[in-house]
Amino acid sequence: MPYPLIALIIFGLSVIMVMSGRGGGNFYVLALVLAGVPMHQASTTSQFILLASALSGALVFGKARTMSWPLVLFFGVLNSSMAFVGGFEAYRFTGRGLKFVLSILLGISGVVMLIPEKEAAKTVSSSFGYWSIKHKGNTYVVNLWVAVPLTLATGFFSGMVGISGGSFLIPLMVVGCGVPMRIAVGTATVLLAATAFAGFLGNTLHGGLNPALAFSCGAAAVVGGWLGGKAALKTKPKHLKTISGLLTIVAAAFMMANALSSK
Repeated sequence: MPYPLIALIIFGLSVIMVMSGRGGGNFYVLALVLAGVPMHQASTTSQFILLASALSGALVFGKARTMSWPLVLFFGVLNSSMAFVGGFEAYRFTGRGLKFVLSILLGISGVVMLIPEKEAAKTVSSSFGYWSIKHKGNTYVVNLWVAVPLTLATGFFSGMVGISGGSFLIPLMVVGCGVPMRIAVGTATVLLAATAFAGFLGNTLHGGLNPALAFSCGAAAVVGGWLGGKAALKTKPKHLKTISGLLTIVAAAFMMANALSSK
């Protein structure tokens, strides 16, 4: 498929994904693979697209102050460090194996997005393993016993198959930490940039970068991320949640079929 057409598809996806704070690496990888891009190259390019769109969206959310920097630093360090490891270790697996892993993760992400999200009670806790954070008059309680291992696992698999992990991080912040949805979307967007950079670096060290493809798609993602961030400030992310969940499950089915038919 011609690069300009791929870039146009990436632009449309980046608007929707940044708008809902989901990153969209799963869709980017799927679009690239269906366009004929080899899996390892698609994973590397997807991470670059995520980096470009997330940075663009983060500028919008940062200006609107709809993010929590303590959460950005906490989740970002854990997620991005394991994303680098996942990206570096991805070359131990075949392209077909990564497709199977991605299809399973897509299915899980779709189901998670279809589960109604409710904000947890904002009860301050001084118990060991619980971290209370105050932000703009609100208090978020992070259950470190749950957040740390889940964040590490999400980062590793995100870096390995070229996805963002936002589909898991947002429910974790909203349900597990009591973070309002709009703050979670803004925070997740910044986190996605850190995770994408680490995963991109790990993949690139193995020579998976196609500069012409990556930069053309990255430019489209910058514009899409900016528009998606602007739209997110005016739209309730939950309106896109069900649609995104269903699309993710469809994407999982397509990727699984692609994996079964490949050698």
